[in-house]
Amino acid sequence: MNIRLIAIGKTDNKNLQLLIEEYLKRLSFYIKFDMEIIPDIKNAKNLSETQQKEREGELIMSKLATTDFLVLLDENGKTFNSVEFANELQKKMNAGTKTLVFVIGGPYGFSETIYQKAQQKISLSKMTFSHQMVRLFFIEQVYRGLTILRNEPYHHQ
Repeated sequence: MNIRLIAIGKTDNKNLQLLIEEYLKRLSFYIKFDMEIIPDIKNAKNLSETQQKEREGELIMSKLATTDFLVLLDENGKTFNSVEFANELQKKMNAGTKTLVFVIGGPYGFSETIYQKAQQKISLSKMTFSHQMVRLFFIEQVYRGLTILRNEPYHHQ
């Protein structure tokens, strides 16, 4: 199985970017993991929230294959603890999922088209985090999940 993370907007915090790169490197020993950044919408100030979500949605849709299993990182999604998330990853692997695609939306969330296309929604927390921090937290949780599945000592119960 391949995992992809699609996110809107670049990470401009160098410290966060270094940590993201560290976990991406660690992940490479377990699974093929790609992160793709969609640039921020130009002239977004001139667009309504709905228009911005629609434009971002079009860009997200252009990155998806018909066989991708699409999971949105969404505040209204299902919450998991780390072991449950690891088990969810295992279920996707067992089901023969070829590419599991997670998406972090823009500042206003997702367009209705993206919500309709999604097969699952996951929430990392009831708290709100910056989109840049969510990338790090999510990538770390994928890494943690894979170490749990291999019974490695990274995660402690």
